[in-house]
Amino acid sequence: MARWCAGQGARVRVWDSRENPPQAAALAAEVAGSALFSGELSAGSLDGIARVYKSPGLSPSDARLAPLLQAAKLANVPVRGELDLFSQALAQLKAERGYVPKILAITGTNGKTTTTSLTGQLVERAGRSVAVAGNIGPTMLDTLAAAIAAQAVADVEAAEQAAAQALIDAEEAAAKAAQDAIDQEAARVAAEKQARLDAELAAAAAAKEAEAQAKAQAKADAAAAKAARAEAKAAKAAAKANPDAALEMPVEPEDAIDAELVETDDADELRELSALDGSDVPAQLADDVDERHADEQLADEVAEVQEAARLPDDDAPAIALIPPPPADPVFSHLPQVWVLELSSFQLDEVQDFNPSAATVLNVTQDHLDWHGTMAAYAAAKARIFGTDAMPDTVMVINRDDAAVEAMIPPPVTIKPTRRGERAKLVSRRVVRFGLDAPRAPGDFGLVDEGGMAWLVRAMELDPTIKRKAGDEDDLVIQRLMPADALRIRGRHNASNALASLALASSVGIPLAPMLHGLREYRGEPHRVEPIGMIGAVEFFDDSKGTNVGATVAALNGLGQDRAPSKLVVILGGDGKGQDFAPLAEPLRRHARAAATIGKDAEGLEAVLQAAGVRFERHATLEEATRWAHKQAEGSDAVLLSPACASLDMFRDYKHRADVFVAAVRAIADDAGEVLA
Repeated sequence: MARWCAGQGARVRVWDSRENPPQAAALAAEVAGSALFSGELSAGSLDGIARVYKSPGLSPSDARLAPLLQAAKLANVPVRGELDLFSQALAQLKAERGYVPKILAITGTNGKTTTTSLTGQLVERAGRSVAVAGNIGPTMLDTLAAAIAAQAVADVEAAEQAAAQALIDAEEAAAKAAQDAIDQEAARVAAEKQARLDAELAAAAAAKEAEAQAKAQAKADAAAAKAARAEAKAAKAAAKANPDAALEMPVEPEDAIDAELVETDDADELRELSALDGSDVPAQLADDVDERHADEQLADEVAEVQEAARLPDDDAPAIALIPPPPADPVFSHLPQVWVLELSSFQLDEVQDFNPSAATVLNVTQDHLDWHGTMAAYAAAKARIFGTDAMPDTVMVINRDDAAVEAMIPPPVTIKPTRRGERAKLVSRRVVRFGLDAPRAPGDFGLVDEGGMAWLVRAMELDPTIKRKAGDEDDLVIQRLMPADALRIRGRHNASNALASLALASSVGIPLAPMLHGLREYRGEPHRVEPIGMIGAVEFFDDSKGTNVGATVAALNGLGQDRAPSKLVVILGGDGKGQDFAPLAEPLRRHARAAATIGKDAEGLEAVLQAAGVRFERHATLEEATRWAHKQAEGSDAVLLSPACASLDMFRDYKHRADVFVAAVRAIADDAGEVLA
């Protein structure tokens, strides 16, 4: 948070609850001008401070923070956290650059990391760019800062490339224009030359034609003269032979009308003229004139209508074209989808967070030393579903967990904004998943068919039918893939897979490529991770199972998958004040025996005794592993799932896992086997 705030131009002061802050050197090196202090906080510590950002590691009930938090409240100084900073940064990017990614948020007591990692892989498999951040690491702000910096570099490079391309385009356009001008001038010269040639050829042809016509005319004139002379000679001979013959001349009637002088388009005038002079005009002629007149009249009327309808170009109204929506901005380094693993610490008291879709995988006892009560812990988890009064966040709900189901709020009454409108009841959009058959359209689940478990989705049989509230939907169950095709083991991991599918598909990620991704996902280290087999006995590392809920999930998930074979379990460590009672039922159902280690072994042994499971306490994990292997029968499995933190005996849960794996390898070596 200090790096981010400094990067935004703020002067940063950092208070650390530890006397010797381990990150002091890094802070001085990476956040220039920052001030670091520790010790007592007071109201005076707020002097000159505009905003307070609290680390998720600090409980709001920490007495050391009380004076500062109270002073901030009185002075109206906002107190926020990392998640608020992340949300504000995205809002700013949306306003400035149109960057609107999908945000998928995941929390829960157990399964967060597996589901987050799996969801990120499935989204990427579907062709979307994705960033996975939060509690899983790296932090949201560091990831966003790196993406913004990379995008800025890419933008500069793109601008430089665009400028270079524009220069190339301009040069090519200029060269093309010059060539076009040359081509046009050449064409003009060629056209003029051709025109002159054509004119000369035409003139020569015309002269030749005129000469031919003149010769023909002279020849015709000579023939006519010769004929005239012959006729005159014949007439002279005839007259000499018959001098008394009378010359007869034809005489036309005086009242005859030269038809060539009558020119009219009107049939009535023809009839009138006929009546005056007594002549007969054929009826057909009048009819023809009538038809011609009618045709011309119709043509005139059509022309008038067309002329009246035609508007001058300047007056013509513009055609109203609806422009296409602007294309979404394309970013090469800012991801299309963020997949965030969020802890209850990060969610507690967040003020401004509204993801696209979110899930709470489960809620069991954990971190009560931080939150105080289960109710406060669950309330912090529920904030993942959005902090607005009516968020658009899709709620992805585990229907197998009553505490998660209880997080769905009742419908909200929306008051009418116009007169005559009715108030509306608006419900949140909910998609459910669980380890049974789905019960509503769009929900995910698990069904057994012919002894095979299938991941399935419920679909509405006929989505075109409108139903009244409360009516049951006619469903069709869509089989997605066999649960055995998953590389991650256990029913609890099948539940995590269903959560990932529900979460990603709720924001439009297609299912088909995600199902391919599910087959490829191998799981996360130390989360029911297969180590290998010695003989028929398989060993599993669930060192990340640091609380009761995680171990319950591992026992039920792996136990159901391997039934009727049993589990030999290694339990123990620092129980952090948890109630171990929820372990009793899954231990009774799935465990053959249990080895206990660590600080709270005694509390675990009380539960084992109540469940009727034999057990033995061991001083080291190596001894516990060897004993567990000896208790296994047939195709049983040995499961390290401690239900406790590791710090009483190990550096961390990874160190505990390393010791367990080394012990398994030693057993294999002693047996002369190689881990399969």
